[in-house]
Amino acid sequence: MATPEAGAQHHDHDHDDHDHGGHSHSDHGHSHAVPDSLRAFAMGAGLNFGFVIVEVIFGLYAGSLALLADAGHNLSDVLGLLLAWGAAWLSRRAPTRLRTYGYGRSSILAALANAMILLLGTGGIILEAISRLSQPEPVETGIVMVVALVGVAVNMGTALMFMAGRKGDLNVRGAFIHMVADGAISLGVVAAAGVIALTGWLWLDPLVSLVIAVAIIAGTWGLLRDSVNLAMDKVPTGIDPERVEAFLATRPGVSEVHDLHIWGLSTTSVALSAHLVRPGAELDDDFLSETCAELRARFGIAHPVLQVEEGRMACALAPRDVV
Repeated sequence: MATPEAGAQHHDHDHDDHDHGGHSHSDHGHSHAVPDSLRAFAMGAGLNFGFVIVEVIFGLYAGSLALLADAGHNLSDVLGLLLAWGAAWLSRRAPTRLRTYGYGRSSILAALANAMILLLGTGGIILEAISRLSQPEPVETGIVMVVALVGVAVNMGTALMFMAGRKGDLNVRGAFIHMVADGAISLGVVAAAGVIALTGWLWLDPLVSLVIAVAIIAGTWGLLRDSVNLAMDKVPTGIDPERVEAFLATRPGVSEVHDLHIWGLSTTSVALSAHLVRPGAELDDDFLSETCAELRARFGIAHPVLQVEEGRMACALAPRDVV
């Protein structure tokens, strides 16, 4: 392989996972900051855990299995928020010699875990609802309605904390969906309890639960898909790899682009590695700096790693089917 244009900037980062020999890279815009939602995760977990305690107390007092079941579901929310909170905290830790990309991918794992917790919790709701359809049980509608209304306030209030950051961070989006889903469940419980109080239709409670469960599954599926894709290093949503390759191919002196990889370092940070063939090129820090700045500005790629070759020898990583 030809001598790479390696004179750019050598930082104390070890790019073990994507290091194909000598390389040039720039850390312009590379940041390990976390969104303001870090405090929201802590507050949301605290509020929801407090509500779980309230549901257990009143569920036992009223003999309401529905409230006790919902308390179990809300406990899964607390676990999900704690996972997201822990991931957000871990993402603030600096890289080490062994963990050269830091702990940013913990946010991807947390988003995946949140999606799975949501689906498992919803499965429990469906099983309980089917059981109650065949054997409806009396409902203490007054206590259920009051506690469920408190649940609506707690869940929607927590969801508002994550509303602003839900589009830019899959982890925050998972927490937002979690809270909105729980708010919808609580609202459905209030409506069902009110109608039951007026009509005595005990079957309405499990029927409403089934409808809400289906809606939650529909909303969670996209979160599960996106988090699995990030965990499998798929190109993050919103980035067109063909446009990125076309941009790199038009850079001054570049005759070929190969071994292009784009993946998520976390739910908010995107990395890229590529080989650029520049026949007869000399060391050019300005070329690398400008290319990295453009990748960030055009595509939101904050951590590009570029290896420059003269092209006098065939690169073993040039074929598209070679990783």
